[in-house]
Amino acid sequence: MTVNQISIFIENRKNALSELTNVLAEHNISINALCLADTNDFGIARIIVDNPEQVKAALERSAYIVKATPVIVVEIPDEAGSLNKILKILADNDRNVEYMYGFTGRKSNSAYMIIRCTDIPATEEVLDKAGIRSVSQEELKQV
Repeated sequence: MTVNQISIFIENRKNALSELTNVLAEHNISINALCLADTNDFGIARIIVDNPEQVKAALERSAYIVKATPVIVVEIPDEAGSLNKILKILADNDRNVEYMYGFTGRKSNSAYMIIRCTDIPATEEVLDKAGIRSVSQEELKQV
């Protein structure tokens, strides 16, 4: 089960990120998680939101270059060693993690890791067999 992450291309300049968040605020869009990667000239903001299709459309209307990317969101105990356990399971099963970032839930004692990996179906199978719970797009609204 995957979640659609929204990746937004932004210039690496003063106020660019606040301009992006202003568009999101104007559309009453709440961000569950945000990851920002940059180079000298540009950045990629990756966000997890409750309604990615609506967010993608709103950003495109505001002239942003946007892409929806499937990612896996897993729920883990918010305690030391939890992330290591998942990464060890993935490594032991020859799964490659391209990038990841996380957030904590508002209504639980869980942490949530967003994982972008090669071969999502195979990675989901590995996590499933290990009893690692994936979160659906719909469930994000309750987190």
